[in-house]
Amino acid sequence: MYKLNAITRAFPRTFLGNSRLVMRVAKVSQPLTYKGIRFYSDAHEDESFEAFTERYIKFFEGVDDRFELSRGLNNCFAYDLVPAPSVIEASLKAARRVNDFPIAVRIFEGLKQKVENEGQYSQYLEELKPIKEELGILTKEELAKIWDWCMIIYVN
Repeated sequence: MYKLNAITRAFPRTFLGNSRLVMRVAKVSQPLTYKGIRFYSDAHEDESFEAFTERYIKFFEGVDDRFELSRGLNNCFAYDLVPAPSVIEASLKAARRVNDFPIAVRIFEGLKQKVENEGQYSQYLEELKPIKEELGILTKEELAKIWDWCMIIYVN
């Protein structure tokens, strides 16, 4: 639908060849309407902790590259819960499978951020100690101790 615009101008004779009034025509679009509807994801709202654990164990067992591993870890740690040790174990094995040591260290950093206190973190570390030793993965704190020790030897 076209509607006459309110802007009218009289152009000089040199532009138009005669002295007539030119009116611009503008297309009037439909006004934007706000519907006020939000589509939140509710796909996992009724999921139990056991189903969550099984879903992410299965996901990490099928990881083939670093991008999938990072995406899975971001999604897993985005929930308002601490993943089960079996999920952490599966993610550590996936990190080893794709040969990404930094992600394995960051898994422990993410775990430290998710737990409520230092006691829970130490319990997770104790439970995951066999897999850490099997895969040769260190935490950030253990790497810092090794770095300090190496610097002491290097300086002396």
